[in-house]
Amino acid sequence: MIGASSGSGFFLLIIVAFAFLWLVLVRPQKKRQVAQQQMLKELKPGDEIVTAGGIYGEITRLGESDDDVYVRIAPSLEVRVARRAVGGVVVPPEPEPEEAEEPEAAEPVAHEPAQPELDRVPRPGE
Repeated sequence: MIGASSGSGFFLLIIVAFAFLWLVLVRPQKKRQVAQQQMLKELKPGDEIVTAGGIYGEITRLGESDDDVYVRIAPSLEVRVARRAVGGVVVPPEPEPEEAEEPEAAEPVAHEPAQPELDRVPRPGE
């Protein structure tokens, strides 16, 4: 009788461990995979992208098949890239709103009177 209850407790522990691993590892990976597929599906000419290899460029056109895109990486250089090699779409940073700086009133600078050099010890020969 005692062995049966400890066996079911161990089985329950294994079930809880698998549920925890699924929540921590599998579920977030699935979300990332779905987001990546959605991003690849929504690529269009004019999008600035970065490839998985770290090359930045702008999509100029989509290939005849759904497997590739053409990317301009220099003014006169266009390369064909596999769609699955696109690492992400580069979002340009939003410009920060410029605050109007108020001109500060020129305050008169109070000059401290020059202090006599009382602490200076004369050197020999001076």
